[in-house]
Amino acid sequence: MHDASFAADPQQVYDRLRAHAPAGPVELAPGTDATLVVGHEMALRVLQNTELFARDARRWKALNEGRIGMDNPVLPMMAYRPNCLFTDGAVHLRLRKAVTDSLARLNITRIRRDVEPIADYLLDRFSERGRADLLNDYAKLLPLLLFNKLFGCPADIGDTLTTSMSAIFDGKDALRANEDLTACLMELIALKRRRPGDDVTSWLIQHPAGLTDEELKDQLVMLMGAGVEPERNLIGNALVLLLSGAGGRQSGMLIEEALDHVLWNQTPIANYATHYPVQDVDLGGYVVEAGTPVVISFAGANSDPALAEARRTRSKGAHLAWGAGPHACPAKDPAQVIATTAIERLLNALPDLTLAVPEKDLQWRPGPFHRALVALPVTFSPTPATRMAAAIQNRSSAPGAEQPLPAASSAPVRQESARKKGFWSSFLDIFRV
Repeated sequence: MHDASFAADPQQVYDRLRAHAPAGPVELAPGTDATLVVGHEMALRVLQNTELFARDARRWKALNEGRIGMDNPVLPMMAYRPNCLFTDGAVHLRLRKAVTDSLARLNITRIRRDVEPIADYLLDRFSERGRADLLNDYAKLLPLLLFNKLFGCPADIGDTLTTSMSAIFDGKDALRANEDLTACLMELIALKRRRPGDDVTSWLIQHPAGLTDEELKDQLVMLMGAGVEPERNLIGNALVLLLSGAGGRQSGMLIEEALDHVLWNQTPIANYATHYPVQDVDLGGYVVEAGTPVVISFAGANSDPALAEARRTRSKGAHLAWGAGPHACPAKDPAQVIATTAIERLLNALPDLTLAVPEKDLQWRPGPFHRALVALPVTFSPTPATRMAAAIQNRSSAPGAEQPLPAASSAPVRQESARKKGFWSSFLDIFRV
């Protein structure tokens, strides 16, 4: 599941496994073996049975026996962290409640209000060129910058957060990037303990669960990891459909319909939710040893022939793109609002947007977990980069207008002349004018 042939056509792997059993053996990385569940019913069984299938990666037998090196490329996605993804029982319930209660405070109006200026800022960076890579210029950066806003990051912390998360996702000096990420999040937590704001970080700190600094840091890492990569793939994969001949804006396909199609057929996080059986278990004819990784193929389950009718009608409740059971994604609604708003803003700004290459020539990024494009090159008629100026003027002239970035702009301003400004500090500078 780590080579170019899998990236080009993962469905052939799911179909080949399913011909023998609802689960079967795969290699996630060279020498890293796992079981992949591709049957929909079996996937639900694993996701919902917390007695037999644990999420705690400290049960991983091969890792404990030293057969998985610390430089293994899948380790950052699979190694234990004390967060909602990798805990069970009472610990999981306590951490998850803090996260879900904090996310519940984000209403749809606020999310749209936060996404729109970030979209305008990114559009202004390339709209005069008449060409762009919508994945790396837009879909990748928008959720990164949005999390800076939701977390209440001041300029320097936000720049580090953006660059370190990008490096981790791209596999560039991941150890150094992880150190930088940890340091900037601990600085953010210390700042918010002293001076709380109207942001997710402060809400987590104030939650009755009483999270420690380490726990807070790990929940923030989880929120970014679980939000940024899936969100960029959801936006990117939907744009391919909307700009291609198949879906196409000419066909009148709605953005919401394109998102549903992607969740069914190009699932942004295709394979994940690793479980570890507490005892040897038979998965429909394929026996899995205790303490070995069982990975859920959301994409494989969605393509199960048993769901043919639900897939044809795109029944929203049937696909597993958001997971299921006690670890199901708690941010389904915000994620869809973010993607819808980002795509709306883009298509309204650049109405003649066109793929710069035939759809069949687009390349998919290798990796066992995601369904992600390498790039999304497009062309369009150049337009003036005046969206941010117009947004600032509209906000400042509105009756009773609030400052758009109170938590971030209230932070102490550091000496930044000696360093190159990042995306977040550049964005904040525009709003400070």
